[in-house]
Amino acid sequence: MTIFNFAELLEKVIHSLPDHIVVLDSKGRIVFTNQAWNRFGSENHYPQDTGWEGVNYLEVCVRAAQAGDEFGKQAAMGINAVTRGEERFQLEYPCHSPSQKRWFLMNVIGVEHDGSRYVAISHINITLRKLAEEHAHNLSRTDGLTGLFNRRHFDNFLSEEWKRAARLGLPLTVAMIDIDHFKLLNDTYGHQYGDQCLIKVAEVLKHYARRPGDICARYGGEEFVLVFGNSTLEMVLPELHNLLDEVRALQLPNANAPTAKTVTVSIGAAAWRPLPGTNASAAIEAADAALYRAKNGGRNRIEL
Repeated sequence: MTIFNFAELLEKVIHSLPDHIVVLDSKGRIVFTNQAWNRFGSENHYPQDTGWEGVNYLEVCVRAAQAGDEFGKQAAMGINAVTRGEERFQLEYPCHSPSQKRWFLMNVIGVEHDGSRYVAISHINITLRKLAEEHAHNLSRTDGLTGLFNRRHFDNFLSEEWKRAARLGLPLTVAMIDIDHFKLLNDTYGHQYGDQCLIKVAEVLKHYARRPGDICARYGGEEFVLVFGNSTLEMVLPELHNLLDEVRALQLPNANAPTAKTVTVSIGAAAWRPLPGTNASAAIEAADAALYRAKNGGRNRIEL
């Protein structure tokens, strides 16, 4: 009669799971890893030729925390809490490789065995869910036609950038951009052509928001806005002249426009050095007033 070996079956099951599983003793030392854990370590250049047993996983998390890794800090605190008696701990964290984005869910569970406390940890790949969430989040922040950021996201960004500039004493420049004679363009060629012009102008504009403190957004209708963080008018003016030239170079027909026979834009720009407690709306109002002067002054130009 064959004797059923439940322990052998359990080990096979654990090694067949796609989740990365590791078991720690009460000091944070590894006492067991499954094959998924071992493969992940090898594929990501963490080979343990002598095996993982004895490696102090908790110390690795602590060192990461000391190096400024917030997720390492949270992991170390969670593992310590479970080691001391907490039932469980969970943490979602990024683990991106040079070629792809990846996220994992860490589950930490305390296990009592043979009079000792152990910690079982599984790392579940949640990349598909996080990518879907990221895509949905990006859609909520972008304009459906041009792909630029939308007005709502722009307002939030400018508010935060304004506070940062006030806190650090940095300048900030806002530029409002309007397509000249856009209603006439729509009347002449139809709204589908107008949409194509918006898309092509947006393609030019987005290349001017290159730094973390910059943003380009569709403000409404044929109007766009650029924010240049830590920038004065003198720094931004050459960029704005290049922008005018790039839009002219598109050579998009607007045959009935009195300014030019191709699509042009007018720009109003205002620079501020924000003070704590002030509101970013003042910068928008000033840039909008400058844009109004540019349009009244003949269009296809910049007013500061």
